[in-house]
Amino acid sequence: MTDSNALSTVPSPVSTRGITPSDACDCGPSRRQVLGALAATGIVAPLAFSGMDAAAAGAEANAAITPEQAMAEIMAGNTRFVAGAPTAHTKDLAIIRARAAEGQWPSVGVLSCADSRVPVEMVFDEPIGRLFVTRVAGNITTPEIIASLEYGVAVLGIKAIVVMGHSNCGAIKAAMQNPEVPGQVSALFPSILPAIYMSQRDDPMAVTRQNAVIHAATLINSSTVIETAVKDGKLTVVPAVYDVATSKVELLPIPAALRQKTPR
Repeated sequence: MTDSNALSTVPSPVSTRGITPSDACDCGPSRRQVLGALAATGIVAPLAFSGMDAAAAGAEANAAITPEQAMAEIMAGNTRFVAGAPTAHTKDLAIIRARAAEGQWPSVGVLSCADSRVPVEMVFDEPIGRLFVTRVAGNITTPEIIASLEYGVAVLGIKAIVVMGHSNCGAIKAAMQNPEVPGQVSALFPSILPAIYMSQRDDPMAVTRQNAVIHAATLINSSTVIETAVKDGKLTVVPAVYDVATSKVELLPIPAALRQKTPR
C-alpha cells in the first residue's frame, strides 16, 4: 500500500542531502569499504587478531565515517534488498559472532515499528552488530526509546538515526479508528494522535509519514544528547517509510517548523 499524494506538511523525499544510494560513491569510502580494507591488510583479520582487537579496529573505522556515509551505506543495502541481491548473509557468521562477543560498533540507529513484516537488518542488508535497533508498535518515542538511542549516540557513536514507519501499520490504523482494545494497547494512541491531526487526512499512509516525521523531530527536540550531536554535525536524524509490498525505504525530510528554535 502506498500513498500517491504528498502531505501538505511533508515535502517529497530528499534526494540532494547526501544520503541517497546514488551519492554513496561521492562521499568517500563507506564503513564497509573501510573495514574491508582493514581486513585485507590484516588489521582486523580474525586469524591475526583477537576478537577484542577486531572490535577496537571496527570501532575506530566507524568513528572515521560521516553521517552521510552511514546513511548512504544502509540505503545502498536497501537497494540490494529490493533487487533481491542481499550480501549480508554471505558474511562469515563465525567471524561476526567472535567480533560481536567482544563489542559492537553500529553506525546507524533505527526506531522501527514492532511489526513482524519489518525485519530491519534484512531491509538494510546489514549483518549482526551493524545496526542499533529499537522497536515499538507505531515507532513512537518514549523515555525508554529516547534513552536507548541516546546510549547509541553517546556511547556507541552511531552517526545516524532512522525513524521508520511502514505501510499498512496496524498501530496507525487503530489509533485512527480508536476502537475498544484489550489491555494496554490504547496506550499507543496518544503518541500517534499528533500525526492524525497534522495530516488532516483520513489516509493511513499519510498519517504514517507524518508520524515518522513527528517522532524524528521529537528525538531532536526532547534529547540534549541527540540535539547536540546534530548541531555539531556528528549525527543526522532521518524520518523514513518502509513499503511492505515493495521492500523499498523512502526517506523524508523534517520540516523546519518542527525543529525546536528556542533554547530550553
